[in-house]
Amino acid sequence: MKITEDIRYVGVNDHQIDLFEGQYVVPNGMAYNSYIIMDEKIAVMDTVDAAFGEEWLSNIKNVIGDRQPDYLIVQHMEPDHSANIKVFTDAYPDVTVVASLPAFKMMQNFFGTDYAERRITTAEGATLSLGKHTLTFYTAPMVHWPEVIVTYDATDKVLFSADGFGKFGALDVEEDWACEARRYYIGIVGKYGAQVQALLKKAATLDIQTICPLHGPVLTENLGYYLNLYNTWSSYRPEEEGVMIAYTSVYGNTKKAVDELASLLEKKGCPKVVVNDLARSDMAEVVEDAFRYSKLVLATTTYNGDVFPFMREFIHELTEHNFQNRTVGMIENGSWAPTAARAMSGMLEKSKDLTFVQPQVKILSALNDDSRAQLEALATELCK
Repeated sequence: MKITEDIRYVGVNDHQIDLFEGQYVVPNGMAYNSYIIMDEKIAVMDTVDAAFGEEWLSNIKNVIGDRQPDYLIVQHMEPDHSANIKVFTDAYPDVTVVASLPAFKMMQNFFGTDYAERRITTAEGATLSLGKHTLTFYTAPMVHWPEVIVTYDATDKVLFSADGFGKFGALDVEEDWACEARRYYIGIVGKYGAQVQALLKKAATLDIQTICPLHGPVLTENLGYYLNLYNTWSSYRPEEEGVMIAYTSVYGNTKKAVDELASLLEKKGCPKVVVNDLARSDMAEVVEDAFRYSKLVLATTTYNGDVFPFMREFIHELTEHNFQNRTVGMIENGSWAPTAARAMSGMLEKSKDLTFVQPQVKILSALNDDSRAQLEALATELCK
């Protein structure tokens, strides 16, 4: 695939994978992206997952023919991008490896060598001339590993963005970018919003016409749309006004309360209502929804004096990814000693800028007139 006259795509699609990073369901596979810049000197941008080394080397050979690459630029050391570094350097023994100092330390751990005899160590703002193309390197620590760099080609105005602007899904599958990019961002990068904001500030100083990520499609049009979404996600602002209800229910009574609340919200004109059963939903999808919408309702049973396990896992996932800047309502159910609301509040106490809406709905086994009145009041507050 031709990106520009001098830049070619040489990545691979993975339809063998079922769980990315051992936890995220990827029904449409993954893409491991790699690029070649053809100039007086040739630079290869990153490698691919270990299972696709032969295919990747064949892709490179098809582009460069009998020419020898001069540089292997390593932006990120996660194995889905770095696993074939040694394979490549063995195949091309004269190539120079370009990476950050922390990346070379990781290479020593992964491959038993830090390429001390044939390497260039990058620093913030360092440049590398390939001839017509001049590359500038920018550090991007904790987006989402500490060694990460991104690379800007001033000639073709291309940003090689490492894991930034990536998404789940192979490139030979048509699907909406935002949905899988959002789930990817929140799951993989979401904890590091401050670091993403710092990188976006650097990107704002550059004339970017194309973004080449390490996962997902090359972005060439409407770049403001993608940049604005990343700005929203990394500043932890809601993407849409709406209420997401996450619940667990053992015998169906908490579910009945959730269904009534959802109906009340819709009748009162709430712009969007999304309901997720934590026992039956993909946890990553539910976390994505919690970050997407402006308001969240947690509804669960008291379980062993605490909260039901799926709810505990869900709240842990929220706090792990820096959940903040939202309005939160709660529904608790307990037959003799409801304590779930207190437990959930405790789990969220370190989250920033949460507004807890009243009343907290208390159900004693099943809905009655009192708890229905509380639901009505909660729906009114959430729709304000």
